[in-house]
Amino acid sequence: MPMLRSGAKPEDRLAVRRLVASTGFFSASEEEIAVELVDDALAKGEVASGYRFIFAEDAGQPVGYVCFGPIAGTEASHDLYWIVVDNTRRGRGVGRFLEQACAEAVRGLGGRRIYVDTSSRDQYAPTRAFYLACGYREAARLDDFYAAGDGKVIFVKSLD
Repeated sequence: MPMLRSGAKPEDRLAVRRLVASTGFFSASEEEIAVELVDDALAKGEVASGYRFIFAEDAGQPVGYVCFGPIAGTEASHDLYWIVVDNTRRGRGVGRFLEQACAEAVRGLGGRRIYVDTSSRDQYAPTRAFYLACGYREAARLDDFYAAGDGKVIFVKSLD
């Protein structure tokens, strides 16, 4: 299994862009959003920005990452914003390894729940199955959220 590293570094901007693009799931604007979160964490720090990162590295090169943070206005809820694994590494347990590291970090911060959302499109069926396999449950489904025929599926994992 790869080594884990907490925190974003300047060179992670390119790594995040490469990882997100490798999946074939995300648009150019979504790719930009992923990089903007790294920029925000670098500029303000993870605590002030609310964006925490854990990277999975093999031979010093990122092969996946997770970005998460507290949900403002809640007592102990966190969002899992991004979990991305290089397409050549999918299906090898890296995603689950990152999700478990995220859950441990959230617990360590006093968090009790993790929320994550994804698309209802057929392309995202493996993503939804992944969250279910990691102990999340479907909490809500919002039809036509992203676009006509593209709903938002919200999952939650209790850490209690």
